[in-house]
Amino acid sequence: MLRRNFIKLSAAGVASVMYSRLTYATVTGGSLISQPDEAWAQVAGQWIKLTGKGGSVFIHQDIRVEIKSGANSRAVYVHAPLSELQAVKLNWKYQTEKYSKILGDHWERSYGDLAWRAPDANVKKPWYALLYDGKQTACFGVKTGANTICYWQVKPGSIELTMDTQSGGVGVKLGERTLHAADIVTGISKLHESPYSALTNFCKVMCTNPRLPKQPVYGINDWYVVYGKNSFQTIKDQTAAMAEMVTSTVNRPFSVIDDGWQQPDDFSLVNDKFKDMHKTADEIKSHGMRPGLWTRPLIARRDDSKTLLAPKIPGRGQDDELILDPTVPENIARVKRNISLYKQWGYHMVKHDYSSWDIFGKWGMQMNDNFTTPGWKFHDQTKTNAEIINNLYGAIRESAGDMYLIGCNTFSHLSAGVFELNRIGDDTSGREWARTRKMGVNTLGFRLPQNNTFYAADGDCVGLTKYIPWAKNRQWMQLLAESGSPLFISAELDILDNEKKAAIKQAFTDAAGVQPNGEPLDWLTNQFPARWKLNNREVNFNWDI
Repeated sequence: MLRRNFIKLSAAGVASVMYSRLTYATVTGGSLISQPDEAWAQVAGQWIKLTGKGGSVFIHQDIRVEIKSGANSRAVYVHAPLSELQAVKLNWKYQTEKYSKILGDHWERSYGDLAWRAPDANVKKPWYALLYDGKQTACFGVKTGANTICYWQVKPGSIELTMDTQSGGVGVKLGERTLHAADIVTGISKLHESPYSALTNFCKVMCTNPRLPKQPVYGINDWYVVYGKNSFQTIKDQTAAMAEMVTSTVNRPFSVIDDGWQQPDDFSLVNDKFKDMHKTADEIKSHGMRPGLWTRPLIARRDDSKTLLAPKIPGRGQDDELILDPTVPENIARVKRNISLYKQWGYHMVKHDYSSWDIFGKWGMQMNDNFTTPGWKFHDQTKTNAEIINNLYGAIRESAGDMYLIGCNTFSHLSAGVFELNRIGDDTSGREWARTRKMGVNTLGFRLPQNNTFYAADGDCVGLTKYIPWAKNRQWMQLLAESGSPLFISAELDILDNEKKAAIKQAFTDAAGVQPNGEPLDWLTNQFPARWKLNNREVNFNWDI
């Protein structure tokens, strides 16, 4: 199958002690940082120190980096007409030694590895970094929608921001244009404000205009029941059975058809198991559910011209997988046609998958040293990888119209404000509870502050099957249903006794209504939070394997 199952500060005096050349604000408002102490540029694998000119401009030969102050951020602009620029790095002197715990994000989905950890100068913190000293949380980040892929590093006596400007696996050729690389934002929490509250508020600073669903999203997805061995009949049966447990008449659930409906290499053509996707959408609607559809935008056809294909890069896919080059306008036009087609078929939501893997040939968990294998390039080398991704996401958004979009394997910071939903973690499971615990519980615990601040944060499905103990799945379903995040269930129909049906009915009822975000109360010390605040009450879970 195309879809793999992978396994205000209280006093100014305190501020002066905490910060070196930094201005500050509460994380509920915008904030600025001072000009950097150093700026560097990477060309041909070598880091070159730039010379400061007046504090806000740094230059070396043709490379010019300028930092412009805004109302609540600092914008970074880069001009490099001759160089093939790989990255720009800014460094600030900062008293990091007092902080005992650091938290960052992930590039795209998370992989069960998010946690508050001791500072480590070698660890990259994608998009944002939170520093906690037991009393306050200092927040460093970039605004969503950046034109570079950004990460922070917390070093002894300094903090550093790197903005990756590569195009494919080589430096970008900007020519005469000036790149608006990123907008830097910082903030400091109130004294004794919880780090969870601080991060939630800081997400609102990083993303000032999220695109959110009109109502909470919930429903079913068939992947963890059939793993791609689906058909019109299986969708009909599952939708009809699960619709009986729906109570809301004002917020209808979704029935999402996952991988398995399409021809192997063409996501505009249906296979013989389904025959007619418009008819399938109508069937779902007849049961009071809203139809959703999975797709892989960048898969190429076997007969595509080589001029349309992305280069073969080590580690990406199988030998028979051909990937479209997202910098070729003809390919973007195809992506838009397919998304528009799904709308014509009557679907209300599209889940698009694999774009990060198809672009880079790596999963987020493999991007520690490089985002992709060095040395290869797209057809168009004049755009950064982030710009290429933004253009793809923008095309999908434009063609979708009012359909909801779920990004899966999409870069989180570039998805915010574009897609209504984002799959925030790697796959859970219908076969292994350990995987659901790792990818589901960890993901929700550390990325739920992004829920309804970046997008609706989808922690993935409840794989309600005979392979996973009901006692565990019942808790996972409750957490999703009561956390304010989307809820999707993949259920084997023949195991649904009265107890399970009653629990699903309650979960659907809870998920259909607007609820406050859940809060993990032990996330500072527990990588798989077990104590949660849900709807103003404490709930304790047992996730043990």
